[in-house]
Amino acid sequence: ANSMTIRGEGSNQTSIQQGLAKCWSNFKGDGTSAINDSFNMASLTDNGTGDYTISFTNDFSNVNYSFAGISMYVGSRVGLFGSEGALTNDGFATGTFRTKTNYVGGTNGEGTAYDARHNGINFHGDLA
Repeated sequence: ANSMTIRGEGSNQTSIQQGLAKCWSNFKGDGTSAINDSFNMASLTDNGTGDYTISFTNDFSNVNYSFAGISMYVGSRVGLFGSEGALTNDGFATGTFRTKTNYVGGTNGEGTAYDARHNGINFHGDLA
């Protein structure tokens, strides 16, 4: 119902409903956490060092959505987002997502949770 496709690259068709991010956020994680800008993100909860819960304005229809994100700390460190309980899907819920930022490259401390100054994350899936 209300499905729409557009011509993408070449002759391929792209589904607008399936191809758009259903939630995204740019937020500050160091000091007092704050949302800089977002779409479909109701709130951000700081649970501790590098540990955040994102609440969606409009819920997903199930917990099988995907996410991608990157975090950057001033200096030479870069980190990635991971799911809280990724192997058991504990971080995934239809109305919230719990995530952690960890160093993956830089001068030292790889694998350590940290509060990044610049964070960007987006979600794809079906809304309820």
